Amino acid sequence: MNEQIENNFSYHAPKPGQPEIYQEIREKAKELAYLIDKLAPNSREKSLAMTSLEQSVFWANAAIARN
Repeated sequence: MNEQIENNFSYHAPKPGQPEIYQEIREKAKELAYLIDKLAPNSREKSLAMTSLEQSVFWANAAIARN
């Protein structure tokens, strides 16, 4: 059995305090998203920046949930 695979593909119920951390990360990312939306011209690059920001939030929250 591979512990990393088991961990990565399992449900991780939030522990006390984690939902607040997830929310803080999302709020900061949203601030940056609005700044990017305001300053960057509509383009493929802007779309990629937004997608990357969404991925960053996902992976940051996954790091908290999994570890």
